[in-house]
Amino acid sequence: MPVDVIYKTTATSTGGRDGAARSDDGSVDVKLVVPKEMGGPGGVGANPEKLFAAGYSACFLGAMKAVSGKVGVKVPADATVTAEIGFGQRSEGGYGITANLTATLPGVDREAGEKLMAAAHEVCPYSNATRGNLDVGLTLA
Repeated sequence: MPVDVIYKTTATSTGGRDGAARSDDGSVDVKLVVPKEMGGPGGVGANPEKLFAAGYSACFLGAMKAVSGKVGVKVPADATVTAEIGFGQRSEGGYGITANLTATLPGVDREAGEKLMAAAHEVCPYSNATRGNLDVGLTLA
């Protein structure tokens, strides 16, 4: 599917999972560390899964705001989305990730909140990028 691109950015990584990553404008500049669970030293630092979780959670909250008028559900100012990203081996070989999104929408009833999340899941670029490749769990806290 073609995309009518309205914004582009770049980031460059060095050293792989135990290196560094930096955006072209320097607003993202992180040390990368392999978690102990993956055979690394652990410690302070980011990894691709943490970066994906941060991006997906922010994007999904933005998608909820974008569709809120269409579905008639106002997103509270103190709303949050938490993305839990898992990493592991696939039964077919290679590695894969899992994703679970949990939204907290204070003051929004369950039916309306679930409707909002479902609508956001249809338009969120991260959801669209992973659709068919990754089962994404949606939970309203």
